[in-house]
Amino acid sequence: MELNGGVPSGPIEQKWDRHRFEMRLVSPTNKRRYRIVVVGAGLAGASGAATLAELGYDVRCFCFQDSPRRAHSIAAQGGINAAKNYQNDGDSVYRLFYDTVKGGDYRSREATVYRLAEVSAAIIDQCVAQGVPFAREYSGYLANRSFGGVQVSRTFYCRGQTGQQLLLGAYSALVRQIALGQVRMHARHEMLDLVVVDGRAAGIVTRDLVTGEIASHAADAVVLATGGYGNVYYLTTNAKGCNVTAIWRAHRRGAFFANPCFSQIHPTCIPVSGEHQAKLTLMSESLRNDGRIWVPARRDDARPPGEIPESERDYYLERMYPSFGNLVPRDVASRAAKAVCDEGRGVGPGGQGVYLDFAEAMARLGEDVIRERYGNLFEMYQRITGEDPYARPMRIYPAVHYVMGGLWVDYNLMSNLPGLYVVGEANFSDHGANRLGASALMQGLADGYFILPYTIGDYLAGRSPEARPPADHPAFRRAENQAREKIRRLIAVNGTRTADSFHRELGHLMWEHCGMSRNARGLNVLLERIPALREEFWRSVKVPGEAADFNQAVEHAGRVADFLEFAELMARDALDREESCGCHFREEHQTPDGEALRDDERFAHVAAWEFAGVGERPIRHTEPLVFERVHLSQRSYK
Repeated sequence: MELNGGVPSGPIEQKWDRHRFEMRLVSPTNKRRYRIVVVGAGLAGASGAATLAELGYDVRCFCFQDSPRRAHSIAAQGGINAAKNYQNDGDSVYRLFYDTVKGGDYRSREATVYRLAEVSAAIIDQCVAQGVPFAREYSGYLANRSFGGVQVSRTFYCRGQTGQQLLLGAYSALVRQIALGQVRMHARHEMLDLVVVDGRAAGIVTRDLVTGEIASHAADAVVLATGGYGNVYYLTTNAKGCNVTAIWRAHRRGAFFANPCFSQIHPTCIPVSGEHQAKLTLMSESLRNDGRIWVPARRDDARPPGEIPESERDYYLERMYPSFGNLVPRDVASRAAKAVCDEGRGVGPGGQGVYLDFAEAMARLGEDVIRERYGNLFEMYQRITGEDPYARPMRIYPAVHYVMGGLWVDYNLMSNLPGLYVVGEANFSDHGANRLGASALMQGLADGYFILPYTIGDYLAGRSPEARPPADHPAFRRAENQAREKIRRLIAVNGTRTADSFHRELGHLMWEHCGMSRNARGLNVLLERIPALREEFWRSVKVPGEAADFNQAVEHAGRVADFLEFAELMARDALDREESCGCHFREEHQTPDGEALRDDERFAHVAAWEFAGVGERPIRHTEPLVFERVHLSQRSYK
């Protein structure tokens, strides 16, 4: 089955404006009659909920954190892209669009990427108006810096706290609407199921994480803004609470899951130090602006970095990619780091690391400038590793960071289930097979502030609020009972292994066979091992406590159970996509010099999977990717 992305006709520069004019509107006096449920309160969720409430809709917002301020969006450090061209260095809406399509290795939908670039400038204006303290030049103009995969400076930043400051801006807008009564906030609530009535999203079932109460919430439309599924790998830069549950439960109810194998490996993370770790720490990609990445030129060189002369250092990114140097995209930088470590030239314990060195930048700019630009990041590194990055190069290594896959959505951000909208990292929409740095915050805020509020109105204008099924509809009761039964089953196993031990084992399998590189043999191993591990989970997991109570063990066990189902789909998608593109590097498909080799004839499409049952082969649908403005070519950063 071929999916229709609903892209408007006409020149790409006019599609969004024309579409906004042609969409149906809901009159201001009618908006209050419509109820919208928003699940997630990070950048996409908070901005979406606040803007929808500002328009007059009745909004119910849910998050499993104790406050929206604890959403994982707060952890983003480096910045947010926008085509302002403040540096007068050749940037434009079209260049941001082109860089994003190319960076994603031509596996994203042209029209949605152009729209993202088009609204990017308005995001900065919105955030400045909210008081977001972007870094500024001495003159008072907003400062910019570069990120990987581009040759211009278009990234706005808040000195290592960009995500936090942007989230505080969105949170303040959300709190204003809560105080006005337009948003009813439900913190410490986890979505356990999507309720579908007559083929449409009609609401959700949640569990109160404090009391254990399971309840239904009816709505005219449901918005999922629940982030990504990177924690399927266990050790990632994501917050420990990040999970796949909300979008996976929606997938089980009929929402298609697109490109699940597209998971991004970030090149600048603090290396793994031992089995005691439960997560990894990201060092901002902004460090690659001034830091130089290198390894010893010869194998097994155990000398301290200060004793290795310049002539015996390999600045391998500068050597391999002279046009972009240390600012190549994340997937390219990550694979290059893995390659030199596999050659035996890695540094640190186990040889799983490369140096990120600021000695040249401090000599050129002065240590005070580096402290001003990156001081809080250097302090974080020193506290975690016990090493002073001013005196000794940082050690970094790639780690799982972001996912480009997610629920399939059309141009209006609606899934194949009418009434179910998906925004931010939870959808597949804008980044193709590799996200450019500083584009996650851009997408989350674009979706929430500037796209969803228009497109959801077009859907609601064709629906009567009286058609909204009540929360005691039989479909809600069935979903509640199924949620209770799953929790009962988890507790009833009463086995001998913790859910965390299963999660760690699954993560190790995924990293080994579906991590920075994949091959058919390893993926087939996964498709054999994951079902066996899932069966063992349901025989041996130990979940203490009661269901109707505060019980974090049962929360975690439910999320791990979903990861054990989702991981099989992820491996299946990676096996069926017999090409290399962006972060999806199939070892069987590479150029003579080791770069990703696409197969545009067979795979220039989105793969969207339909759930067919646990353990059953899912149904693969496609959306062809049509490129009218960008010429498909072998991606090169040399």
